[in-house]
Amino acid sequence: MINADAAVRPAPALLPALGAMTALQALVALALFAPGVVAPRAHIEVWQLSMFSCAVFAVGIPASFWGGGSIARVGSLRIASLCAAAIVISMALASMGSSAALLAAGLCLGLAMGPETPASAALLARLVTAERRAFVFSVRQTGNQIGAVCGSLALPAIAIAFGPAWCYAAVAALALLAILLFERLRPAYAGKVVPPPTLDLRARLALVTADRRIAMLALASMPFSAMQVSLNTIFVTLGTRELGLSHIEAGMALACAQVGGLVGRLGWGYVAMRLDASRMVLIVIGLGMAFCAALLGLDGASLGRTGQFAVAALFGLTASGWNGVFVAEIARLAPQDRIGETTGAVLTASYAGLLAAPAVVSILDGVAGLGAAFFALACLALCGTLALIWGSHDKAGQ
Repeated sequence: MINADAAVRPAPALLPALGAMTALQALVALALFAPGVVAPRAHIEVWQLSMFSCAVFAVGIPASFWGGGSIARVGSLRIASLCAAAIVISMALASMGSSAALLAAGLCLGLAMGPETPASAALLARLVTAERRAFVFSVRQTGNQIGAVCGSLALPAIAIAFGPAWCYAAVAALALLAILLFERLRPAYAGKVVPPPTLDLRARLALVTADRRIAMLALASMPFSAMQVSLNTIFVTLGTRELGLSHIEAGMALACAQVGGLVGRLGWGYVAMRLDASRMVLIVIGLGMAFCAALLGLDGASLGRTGQFAVAALFGLTASGWNGVFVAEIARLAPQDRIGETTGAVLTASYAGLLAAPAVVSILDGVAGLGAAFFALACLALCGTLALIWGSHDKAGQ
């Protein structure tokens, strides 16, 4: 009887869960982008923004690694509520305006950013069929773009009309509404399964290292994440310094990349679903981002405006479009009672790439220039792609 119920229940229950978890990621992205978007009005300096981002990732890494174990005990939607509560506290701290408060806000936001993807993976993986998993996970990952776009459009207007503090208040208010949504949905998704025993550090690492396919996913995610954050944060500077673009043109090219990323998250998921080949899609994506970064870094100025915009769109399609297929592949390979823990452990490597990328690019820029830095990122992405190819030959666990 239990198996029959489990087979019938997922179809009608998927959409509310997918909407809730997409909203959670949009909220995290909105909170993450908020200080940078309101910086001119709030007089926040670049070093303060860097400090905020580093604090988010510094906490997000261990929160992702260890937070997966809490999912089986309290449920994904309760974790979502706790993440939203952390966003409320983070925005309240950020509204104080001081550097210390902004640092504390980043540390608190890391508690939301770390567990949200493992919680989503654990919930959605049991509600969707294997054939639709890649597309559904890709839809969920569009929350990052939704939050970024909404923040870029709405928060500056709020800051100008009412002041920066109201921007943080708006994000906090949305997070409070999300808590009500998550708690309303939670009883319908509460499982009857007894949580598996808590894993120690060695056992958590073994979830990644025991299967070479998962280990190579973790390895590849580091340069992929580094490429993504570099595209989002440094591309405008690359455009003005190396590609001969004006500030406005560079911003337009980045907008093309962001649109490409949104299309990619949905498109790659659909392709992976139709072909039932998530890993092959990831390999194609890796080759694509390496090609675009190398082309722009080595000879981007010679492409002309149309070529530069086209390559920027392809760059975003690949470097910002891989996440959904990636998380779906983790869920496919992970032990089915350990999807949350496995996702969190693998994402630890991804977040390490996000944390290390700014420092690596800064060093390479100072030594050889920004074009050389993007070429180096291309080489690293190619190495990550080769790791995926090598890992795909592992038959253990099949």
